[in-house]
Amino acid sequence: MAQPLIKKDDDRDDEAEYSPFLGIEKGAVLQEARVFNDPQLDPRRCSQVITKLLYLLNQGENFTKIEATEVFFAVTKLFQSRDIGLRRMVYLMIKEISPSADEVIIVTSSLMKDMNSKTDMYRANSIRVLCRITDGTLLTQIERYLKQAIVDKNPVVASAALVSGIHLLQTNPEIVKRWSNEVQEAVQSRAALVQFHALALLHQIRQNDRLAVSKLVTSLTRGTVRSPLAQCLLIRYTSQVIRESATSTQTGDRPFYDFLEGCLRHKAEMVIFEAAKAITELHGVTSRELTPAITVLQLFLSSSKPVLRFAAVRTLNKVAMIHPMAVTNCNIDMESLISDQNRSIATLAITTLLKTGNESSVDRLMKQITNFMSDIADEFKIVVIEAIKSLCLKFPLKYRSLMNFLSNILREEGGFDYKKAIVDSIVILIRDIPDAKESGLLHLCEFIEDCEFTYLSTQILHFLGIEGPKTSDPSKYIRYIYNRVHLENATVRASAVSTLARFGVTVESLRPRIYVLLRRCLFDNDDEVRDRATLYLKTLEGDDTATKTEEDATDFLFGSLDVPLINLETSLKNYVSSEEPFNINSVPKEIKSQPLAEKKAPGKKPAGLGAPPIGPTSTVDTYEKLLSSIPEFADFGKLFKSSAPVELTEAETEYAVNVVKHIFNSHVVFQYNCTNTIPEQLLENVTVVVDASEAEEFTEVISKPLRSLPYDSPGQTFVAFEKPEGISAVGKFSNMLRFIVKEVDPSTGEAEEDGVEDEYQLEDLEVVAADYMLKVGVSNFKNAWESLGPDCERVDEYGLGARESLAEAVGAVINLLGMQPCEGTEVVPSNSRSHTCLLSGVYYGDVKVLVRLSFGIDSSREVAMKLAARSDDEDVSDAIHEIVACG
Repeated sequence: MAQPLIKKDDDRDDEAEYSPFLGIEKGAVLQEARVFNDPQLDPRRCSQVITKLLYLLNQGENFTKIEATEVFFAVTKLFQSRDIGLRRMVYLMIKEISPSADEVIIVTSSLMKDMNSKTDMYRANSIRVLCRITDGTLLTQIERYLKQAIVDKNPVVASAALVSGIHLLQTNPEIVKRWSNEVQEAVQSRAALVQFHALALLHQIRQNDRLAVSKLVTSLTRGTVRSPLAQCLLIRYTSQVIRESATSTQTGDRPFYDFLEGCLRHKAEMVIFEAAKAITELHGVTSRELTPAITVLQLFLSSSKPVLRFAAVRTLNKVAMIHPMAVTNCNIDMESLISDQNRSIATLAITTLLKTGNESSVDRLMKQITNFMSDIADEFKIVVIEAIKSLCLKFPLKYRSLMNFLSNILREEGGFDYKKAIVDSIVILIRDIPDAKESGLLHLCEFIEDCEFTYLSTQILHFLGIEGPKTSDPSKYIRYIYNRVHLENATVRASAVSTLARFGVTVESLRPRIYVLLRRCLFDNDDEVRDRATLYLKTLEGDDTATKTEEDATDFLFGSLDVPLINLETSLKNYVSSEEPFNINSVPKEIKSQPLAEKKAPGKKPAGLGAPPIGPTSTVDTYEKLLSSIPEFADFGKLFKSSAPVELTEAETEYAVNVVKHIFNSHVVFQYNCTNTIPEQLLENVTVVVDASEAEEFTEVISKPLRSLPYDSPGQTFVAFEKPEGISAVGKFSNMLRFIVKEVDPSTGEAEEDGVEDEYQLEDLEVVAADYMLKVGVSNFKNAWESLGPDCERVDEYGLGARESLAEAVGAVINLLGMQPCEGTEVVPSNSRSHTCLLSGVYYGDVKVLVRLSFGIDSSREVAMKLAARSDDEDVSDAIHEIVACG
């Protein structure tokens, strides 16, 4: 029997074959569980069977109610054994099998007996099991024993009671909160683990009381917490108190900072690291405060323990994102970690150096990284590539060495995400560093010669079509593009045809050669490739069926689509079933279709046109049909925009009212969607009285009342205002709902003849600048920006004051302007100190407008913004700046 054991230890590859649980089945184990009923118990055999049962439970094996009950009752018989090892297995089994409430009674007496046993091991484990399976009723019976256990001299018993308290706090908080005095006493325990668990429980008891947490932290930071684990917890709670309190005194001193700095001199490494990490994560931390933390982290970089080196370099990596200069003193130590055996440490060291390095160290770093890249996984390589891209943008004069490095690793083996990260980095460098354009495009051309990823090939071809014609010699890229027509799949071939056409439209000298190449594509075996080639050839020929001028051709083939695709699809479906000619100007420009009563309060019935419109009809179409059917509004002209519903009442009130603002050229119509939520009432002659004293440019012209509003039957009342034509007037309106109330007999459902006049105050309503802006996206912001040109561009800078974060400032400006974010630029990366946001829209009067926002935030959380606006009308560009200046 000895030989297999020796072989198992020697041959690690076959280790799985020696699993004691290999091939076990539930039925066979349940049969084995009959040993629990033997008159003479075999503790070793019983422990083995329980181990198998626990294994099955943890593997997700389902036990039926009958099976679980039989196992539970059989296990309870094992309490008669005095074997300590078996008893511990019994405790585990009872916890895992989770007996029902009626079964718990069977085992409660045995567990309570063990809880008062002289054997400490029995006491600790029985407390854990009892608290796991008990309910509130039984808990009150054993509460006295649990309080005693918390202050027990044996640390195992005390810890068991405290940990049980942490779990019970989720289900029975009132009972656990009564243990505060005992838990407070346990915090002073000399046992490290008891102090740790006691502090965790005490904080959870007081966590919703900020003052109590502050007092707890104040008392413990002045005292002596012996346990390193408890000290780490205390540091975390101290950081929380610092975050929640203002930067206290007039001198700017931070509360509890001295305590954190003092912990940097603790003898336990975990405490030192926790304190250093807490200091680096302080809000608005200064260089003076960072220095001692950086110093101890620098010492950890040369530690013999990998976990300390990893913790230190990861923390320094995060600090380098916000305070790169503070980490520069550690660069020499981090350079030695590039060759660390732990690849995670080496990767973090590399990326930190790339963030903190200076221009003179770039070449040296590139040499070190080249040898290092082949040894790490793709996910680590992506992190390095992102850091290299940032470094290149920081030091644009070093683009040659960095671009060469990226092109070299692009030729190596790697997965899709890795290759995409490299391509994206090269594209960004080409866009932001003009000198890098030609070399970068050639690197991308060489890559698609042997690219196995269709997505990357099509993206690179599209990018070549945009940037290639702008280079000094566009002809050198044609060979690479045309090769794709012969050597790739249909998707890439179609993309290559489009890129060739773009060169032909943009570069007149190449047009005859492009024409010949496109004619060859007419015989392709894929219909998409043939169709594209036919369209582009007709366009380049300048037939009457297509466009004639170069500018028109470019716009026709490659211009941005200024209507949402979903709306275009809906309009085309309607066109197929109709006989009228299709007109793209008739496609709604709203960004998406939405139910008319979106975002209604919980529990409210849909107000007004509450149900979503049937079929694919868009919101604008539905509103336009509704308003055109009302004779009083028929001569208002074309509807420009309808806003999302704005709630004018709170949830669960007697009447639910929201309003939709409809913007016309010289009128604004308020559509009040009303719902009566009281079954015993019928409302008649429902109107909204609007006070426009704070909206001087608006004059009320029409008020259309709602004749009857029964229970749970939405209806609309309208108020129309006239405003100066072509002017984006703003103002604030007060609203009062007026009606006649009639009581309804619940038995017959009939209303009384006489009613009582009543009124109900609604929330105020504002018409803001964003109401005059349609959210319309563009498929390619850069092309759209360049097509508008600089003639009507207006640029200015603004201070936005102190903000919680850069993301908050970006969101506020987007909401103020009411425009559509493009290319995902509304998302601000965490810890980012600057950000660029691109916005697109159509302003009142059908004027296309684009906005480029550049944000920056300093250490005091002050946000500055540069706004550049381009449109077809310089007055609209000025209006955008006026909105921001007044907002």
